[in-house]
Amino acid sequence: MGRPPIGALVTDMDNTLFDWLAMWHAAFGAMLERLVADSGVPRETLEREIYQLHQEHGTTEYAFVIQALPSLRARHPDVDLRARYAGAIEAYRAARRGTLRLYPGVLDTLRALRAAGTRVIAYTESLAYYAAYRVRALGLDGVLDTLYSPPDHALPDGATPETIRRYPPEHYRLGATVHRHTRAGAWKPDAAVLRGILDELGATSDEVVYVGDSLVKDVAMAQAAGVVDVFPGYGDARGRPGYALLRRVTHWTPAMLARSETRAEAEVRPTHVLREGFAELLGLIEPRPFFPRVAPRRPPA
Repeated sequence: MGRPPIGALVTDMDNTLFDWLAMWHAAFGAMLERLVADSGVPRETLEREIYQLHQEHGTTEYAFVIQALPSLRARHPDVDLRARYAGAIEAYRAARRGTLRLYPGVLDTLRALRAAGTRVIAYTESLAYYAAYRVRALGLDGVLDTLYSPPDHALPDGATPETIRRYPPEHYRLGATVHRHTRAGAWKPDAAVLRGILDELGATSDEVVYVGDSLVKDVAMAQAAGVVDVFPGYGDARGRPGYALLRRVTHWTPAMLARSETRAEAEVRPTHVLREGFAELLGLIEPRPFFPRVAPRRPPA
């Protein structure tokens, strides 16, 4: 079989374009260790409370986790917890800066696709703030045509974007990549989300390739939507350093965890596998200029 002609790439980000688990483990682990040292609260207590907060807010990257921890609020009822534990916040940021980088070959591959006229779209389940931050930090603003992510979680009572931001509003916006939100509460492998992305683009499923690191979420979703699927085998997080901690504080429900960890690979067979790196994608497809084949659907205002 020849390489399928592809006018649009839709790609996952976390553990597909970059090593999210390594970054998260380094950053979250550094913050947690500093919180234990500075507060005297047992690690097990903090992990249990963080798990509850992540479950409540639907993300393992809840930006206000320190201010919301019951044990810290009880110890310091009249203290600004962000200021009191600024060292833990800086430990998180420093570790993130040191570990957030694209996998080898990703940037050159995406640029090659863009040079061929292929549309390049990212669809991540990370919430809007962190998704946009990573696009900027990884040098993907303008390399991606469009970023799709869920909207952000609600701000704490009394907080506004103006009161929590350290920089002017334009610092937080993407300059060239268009950022659109998926429907709140819609998660992979809901194929309706991927079909909606194709509808907004004006693409048919036979001209799109989807790349994602989860068999039960990404690959299953692409196959249900009738899109060519590519599985980056290098992105599997299970069993790696940090995964046990992630499970202990995750926002995933027990049902989501069970589905991702017990579903046998034989139940979801990827069509294509990237065994060495993202650059192998160019050997699997024939990039071509994208032209809408159906009328693009205007996204909601």
